[in-house]
Amino acid sequence: MNVSGNIVDVFHKRIFPGTLTILNSVIVEISEEKRSYDRFIIPGFVDSHVHIESSMLVPSEFSRIAVTHGTIATVSDPHEIANVLGVDGVRFMLKNGRKAPFKFSFGAPSCVPASPFETSGASIEPDEVDSLLACEHIGFLGEVMNVPGVLTGNPEVFRKIESAVKCGKPIDGHAPGLHGESLITYISAGISTDHEALSYEEATEKLSLGMKLLIREGSASGNLDILLPLINQYPDLCMFCSDDKHPHDLVAGHINDMVKKALQYGIDIFTTLKCASVNPVSHYRLPVGLLRKGDRADFLIVDTLEDLNVHETYIDGVLVAHKNKTLIDHIIGEPVNNFSAHTKSISDFTVQAAGDMMKVIVAVDGSLITETLRVRPKIHKNFAIHDITNDILKIAVINRYTNKPPAIGFVKNFGLKRGSIASSVAHDSHNIVAVGADDESLCRAVNLIMRHHGGIALIDGNIEKILPLPVAGIMSNADGWIVARQYKELDQNAKDLGSTLRSPFMTLSFMALSVIPKLKLTDKGLFDGEQFCFTDLFAP
Repeated sequence: MNVSGNIVDVFHKRIFPGTLTILNSVIVEISEEKRSYDRFIIPGFVDSHVHIESSMLVPSEFSRIAVTHGTIATVSDPHEIANVLGVDGVRFMLKNGRKAPFKFSFGAPSCVPASPFETSGASIEPDEVDSLLACEHIGFLGEVMNVPGVLTGNPEVFRKIESAVKCGKPIDGHAPGLHGESLITYISAGISTDHEALSYEEATEKLSLGMKLLIREGSASGNLDILLPLINQYPDLCMFCSDDKHPHDLVAGHINDMVKKALQYGIDIFTTLKCASVNPVSHYRLPVGLLRKGDRADFLIVDTLEDLNVHETYIDGVLVAHKNKTLIDHIIGEPVNNFSAHTKSISDFTVQAAGDMMKVIVAVDGSLITETLRVRPKIHKNFAIHDITNDILKIAVINRYTNKPPAIGFVKNFGLKRGSIASSVAHDSHNIVAVGADDESLCRAVNLIMRHHGGIALIDGNIEKILPLPVAGIMSNADGWIVARQYKELDQNAKDLGSTLRSPFMTLSFMALSVIPKLKLTDKGLFDGEQFCFTDLFAP
């Protein structure tokens, strides 16, 4: 097979008209020609850090959408499903991913559970990490979120790190706000990447110490605009990633949008493609071709290097997407799950007033970080209740693995004027998290998810809506475009209830993530992410 166009050679920084000769999935010849073409051939895009589960799609379905945007490979940390099902969840991702003509590199999750301050459905012990890393299909050690464990030399954390070092596989980091001697200690453990830089200054410090920067643009959090200037300074150390991408956002775009922004900013095509393609392939040793003789035939056909509209996507010489249409077949995956909690009563969501001041979680739009606010609670019959006028709503986290009472707190900035929203996508342990304007609708939203053994749900008066997620309570096995449409409708419904958040359900999904500061609510109670300890709801 021959494919012709203006070939973008990233390694030699040149563009020339030519033809690729492909035999048995490999580029066996690249011939240069003396003519012009109205299209360009570039390397395929790689997402250098993503949790496939956050798309609410199984891997095979994720790939069907991703290829329409020119993504041909991902570096995928499966710790979301691992928190639900353990090693069996990782095996599910590997098995399902192999059903699609797409290049998934899955990691061995390093922090399952993410912390001892929440209840997960499973744990992955050091010997299991060792076994996973010994598998040729596992490419790296997933993000090391237990920063205190690294800094204090926790033996269990270091056993997992040592397993990756022994296997010669990269170790991903997760260190928001870390700097100075603590950062040096963290990096010296062998951790080579970070996708959680919160500022230009933080990212610069990490890069100056040799850490590779994964620049993120996801559904809930993005730092591309802040960190773009660093690409020209550290072209060999930067990569693009989405981290978490909800289905309707994935349908709209992926790494291609980050590439376009970089080009619009003024970064040249060769440097941009280093971040989008070459650097992740090199760092993670991915079996992905980069438009060289002898490489796998993985590449894109785009219209221009300004508009960068992807016309064709090839993986191993096979056309997998053509003009925004996927050519990968839909595969219905068998659901796997872990759901044991019982339905709740309205009385389970009441909060006895126990002080004059109350701590409130402040959601920050477009960020995983939250703030802490102290307010005087609104009290009715000695119970602390919702204060809709001041946008103080009740938030609940319900253990879905055992039957326990809900943990209750209060949250600001969700903006609901009525009704409730709930989700069993709740990083990282994926218990049920819900926010509501009244106890009755809060209870109904939670129970709606219970009945379906997973999903995202909304209650608005007599209206009940749910997007079922039968795979581990966090993914659908339906067609990705249908899931995206259903999710987009629910997202709009949440905004109709009054939410002004860019992505209400995505923001909701991070309200229980104890490893991200400042104040969160897990199924075990209100958690101070700065002091790394539980804290009282009512406190001075």
